[in-house]
Amino acid sequence: MRFADFPFLRYLPFVLLGIFWAQSPFSFNFLSLAIILSLLWGAYLIFVSLLATRKSTHQPSYLGYLALIALGALLVANKQKQSARQTDFSNSVSYLAEVTMYDQQKPNSFENLLEVKSVFQEGKWTDAEGKILVYHQNKKPLEPGQILLVNKLPETIASPRNPNEFDYKEYLSRQEITYRQFLGKDFQVVDSVSKSGPKYFLVHLRQNIAEMLKSKIPDDKSAQIALALLLGQKKELDPTIREAYTQAGVMHILAVSGLHVGIIYALFILILKPLKMKKEKSRLYLLFVILIIWLYAFLTGLSPSVVRAATMFSLLTLGQMRERRPSIYNILAFSAILMITFNPDVIYEVGFQLSYLAVFGIVMIQPLILNCWLPRSKALEYIWQLISVSLAAQLVTFPLSIYYFHIFPTYFLLGNMLILPLAFVIMQVGVPLMIFGWVPLVGDVLGWALSWLIWFQNYIAELIRLIPGGKLDRLTMDFSGMILVWGILLIATFWEFGSKRTLTWMALSLAFLWTGVQLYSVVNVPSKELIVYQGKKSHMFDFSVFNELYSFNQGLEEGEISYSVDRNRIQQHVSQLPKTLYAIQKDSIQLAFLKTNVTLHPQENQLHFTSPPTSMYYWSDGKWVNMELRHSLPLDSLAYRILF
Repeated sequence: MRFADFPFLRYLPFVLLGIFWAQSPFSFNFLSLAIILSLLWGAYLIFVSLLATRKSTHQPSYLGYLALIALGALLVANKQKQSARQTDFSNSVSYLAEVTMYDQQKPNSFENLLEVKSVFQEGKWTDAEGKILVYHQNKKPLEPGQILLVNKLPETIASPRNPNEFDYKEYLSRQEITYRQFLGKDFQVVDSVSKSGPKYFLVHLRQNIAEMLKSKIPDDKSAQIALALLLGQKKELDPTIREAYTQAGVMHILAVSGLHVGIIYALFILILKPLKMKKEKSRLYLLFVILIIWLYAFLTGLSPSVVRAATMFSLLTLGQMRERRPSIYNILAFSAILMITFNPDVIYEVGFQLSYLAVFGIVMIQPLILNCWLPRSKALEYIWQLISVSLAAQLVTFPLSIYYFHIFPTYFLLGNMLILPLAFVIMQVGVPLMIFGWVPLVGDVLGWALSWLIWFQNYIAELIRLIPGGKLDRLTMDFSGMILVWGILLIATFWEFGSKRTLTWMALSLAFLWTGVQLYSVVNVPSKELIVYQGKKSHMFDFSVFNELYSFNQGLEEGEISYSVDRNRIQQHVSQLPKTLYAIQKDSIQLAFLKTNVTLHPQENQLHFTSPPTSMYYWSDGKWVNMELRHSLPLDSLAYRILF
């Protein structure tokens, strides 16, 4: 295997480099990048034409790579330019906005997404752009296409207040959502777009299919799984079912992904073989398969893994029509570049990262695992292939899963062996139900069969959940650890046909690099540290003394601790249940924490230090910011880190 044989795989790193460069302080604006790209591309074409006429022997490849870097940066600059066009609501009185989705049930309200069309500013209505995540309590549900008049302003989404807290603001901003608002019942429906129009055709179709599935599947829990597995609608999942599938290591089957697209592809391709069509008819049928794949991709919301799979299978099908078999590496890289072109921020989505890692793992690692054993029977060979695929995907994706989710499912092999084949059967029944569910009797029979199949799948997942030690949680892995694991896997992949001397030096270099990073982090652990976490109405204090953690809760609820505090504790390798930080009341207005030089003045809402700290920081924009030393600290809306 030569790297030069995979052009798109060579191009992809340079496009990614351009994206990272554009988000640094050293990038240029949109116009400058467009000029640079045009000059580089023009120079490249000139050298290529001269090379073709043999008037030059200069190889212009480096100009092409520079142009790819400029292209990646230009994509980000264009996205930033579009985001800058969003309306500032600070001077607005009212706004008109269009409903873009059906309501999502929340504990005390309904969630929806509005697309702003016009705002009332300075006594007149002006065109506007922007998306607002809203919550309402109207008895009548909102529907896509309705126009709402809202007479109060939305609020900007706040940044995380605590270290390592989930950045909800950044998550929404990548979907171009910068505002949210609780409407209650304070709005008016003033107009509506026709339901028969093309704009919301797929949204209405998805909702109609979802309602049909609920009516045809008698068991409620089975209906929840059907909506998740067939349409990617996971918000209605029961927490117990979600936990069962997580511990079984098969949560990915409930998020519409490449697996589901592959099953649909296999379903229609298997139909082609018995029909024995002539070449022209088979080509038309394959075009129909591509159309079905992309219809399903749009119907399920165009998640990164679905788009990746739809692009891959489309290219494979086109290759089959031309009686060629394109390289899987080229297909993967091309699909990634295509997705990045439409949305450069997609590279930060966990689904995108896990999807491509899993496929690369299956393509590169699975043959190595498969060759470790050659079963003599076809049944054992099928089981071994399923095991090898699961192992390969898990080996490559587990570092990223631990990095984001801090959980590893112990029985993932058992779950994949038992549930994945069943999911394949469920899809074979579920897809015809989506198509023929409106046919009397046919829909009822398919719905009943699907309900029992999913009930059995849920039963297996629940049995696996009840096995002791079903998951390892509170695991951590930093970026250097991920690089070490992926580096070792790549070295193992190329060991047979690469230079063993070079690969050995690469392995040693990775090991020394990882060891150095770990030693640096250990040496820089402070002997005494106080972290003040900010809750909605109160605070929590974590006092660390030589890796022993003592905690005092001033009123944070369990959900707040899980969301705002525990993520940072996991990153710091801290126990889930730290020791209690005891305090005594020295007088009527202060509490003195034992074993510390810190006192709390609840009435003043301040911390006082009997001896000055060595350094103090506050949390802002995803990092600790140094602040001047002081003998007291006001407990305001910020999180603090104090070193002694």
